[in-house]
Amino acid sequence: MVHGQAVPEPTAPLSDESVEFLQLLLDFVLHVDQHLASLLEQYGAWIYGILFLIIFCETGLVVTPLLPGDSLLFAAGALVVGSSLNIHLMAGLLVLAAVLGNLVNYAIGRRFGAALFSDPQSRWFRQDYLQRAERFFAEHGAKAIVLTRFIPIVRTFVPFTAGMGNMPYATFVAYNLLGGVSWICLFLYSGFYFGNFPAVRENFTLLIFGIIAVSFLPVLVEAWRARR
Repeated sequence: MVHGQAVPEPTAPLSDESVEFLQLLLDFVLHVDQHLASLLEQYGAWIYGILFLIIFCETGLVVTPLLPGDSLLFAAGALVVGSSLNIHLMAGLLVLAAVLGNLVNYAIGRRFGAALFSDPQSRWFRQDYLQRAERFFAEHGAKAIVLTRFIPIVRTFVPFTAGMGNMPYATFVAYNLLGGVSWICLFLYSGFYFGNFPAVRENFTLLIFGIIAVSFLPVLVEAWRARR
């Protein structure tokens, strides 16, 4: 107690397992092209299912907002060139993954709502992420379902927020479909058409940094505005 007020307990340090996982995740994101090529060589056509699962989890599970999205889609598009994979089949499957993920996220928000975020010290259910999504949703309304498809982390929480706020299901489905198609097709086909240019291949990691930086720019702007 300090002057009659409780001193907050310090946040527990990350475990060795958590640090190792974050290192692996960072390596996967920065060298996503190499990892996808290795997965294709090892699993062949099962790469469709692996990508489906990653996109579904990133959009559908509230506890996995840090999974790669934009850079993964660009690298997946580049991976198709010169392989036996079909870009249109991949696009259809990943649109389905993105749309279904948001529907699951919406349902979780509608069913469980704020109960999942009742603990302010929770490491998995971060209240600051939810608050950013709520501010963005309050400012942009239903359009936020489309706009936040292009904003990492926030895109994982906006469907949850829409469910919490009991957004009409038909409205959510329409904007969800529009956002899912726009997001997947933009990055996947960009990678397919431009990802194998020599200049791009030689600077792929630098390009991934650029995609990540541009993607997180709205998050940083929102955080700056919230701090002001």
